[in-house]
Parts: sequence; structure tokens; C-alpha cells
Amino acid sequence: MNGTGPRPPAGATPDQPTPLTRDRIAAYLRSEGYDISFDDDGDVAGVWNTHRFWFIVLGDQDEVLQVRGRASVELPAERRPAALLAVNDWNRDRIWPKAYLREEEDGIALYGEVSADLEHGVTDDQLARLLDCGLATCIQLFEAMARAQPS
Repeated sequence: MNGTGPRPPAGATPDQPTPLTRDRIAAYLRSEGYDISFDDDGDVAGVWNTHRFWFIVLGDQDEVLQVRGRASVELPAERRPAALLAVNDWNRDRIWPKAYLREEEDGIALYGEVSADLEHGVTDDQLARLLDCGLATCIQLFEAMARAQPS
């Protein structure tokens, strides 16, 4: 993690997978210069390119990493059918991120998610790549959907 991330547990080497933690996620993002916080659920959160992101640890043993992004622009309800077609095309043609729409108070929100099961741990380099992948592919999704939806 560029040498400024968290230290592995005592006795671990940088190439040895260690358990996923919110602190490791936060340490990597901070080492990259990102402004983050912890939400009410204890998840790491921040804003990238105006889009809101959460870095969520799930699973019975906190073994699943989920990078969830929410596009900054909401769509009016009447644009839902066209947006659903675009999201279905995205999900058919790509592995990451999973794209979906959600009805919210002010309209239709677009979300992207990248999840990884890290039951056997994760190295610092693997964690960095997963976090970067989640951010980059969600931002690509949001930009593609903005181009697909006329103003």
C-alpha cells in the first residue's frame, strides 16, 4: 500500500493474507490522500468525483468487502424505463460493478457495487487493488449512464 498503509499483524509478512478490517480500508484510502469518514454503521465512506461511496465489511466473520457507490445525479421517475435498459445492458456486458436502480425520496438513484469474499484474508496489495477497482469501475458506470441518459 505504497509503504504508508497499515502494518500487518505481528509475525505477518506483506505478502501474507490477513483479515479484512475497516481500519485497513481506511488506512489505505488515507494513504492515497482521500478524505474519508466513518458513517453511523461504522462503514468507511467518502466522495469521489461528486459520487458517494461506502466501503462495507459484511459476512458472519467480516470476510466480505463491498465497495458501493451512489451516483450523484438522480433521475426523475419517468426516466426509469430507459435507465433500466441501460443498466441491464451494463450488467450483461460487464462483470464489475453490479449496477442497479433504487427509488429514493427525490427520484431514481443509480448504484454500483463490487464485492469480494476474503474469507482467507487479503494482502495489502490485493486490498488496494480491490478498493481501486471498486472506485474506478463504479465511476465508469456513472459516467457511462450519464452519457446514455439525455438531459
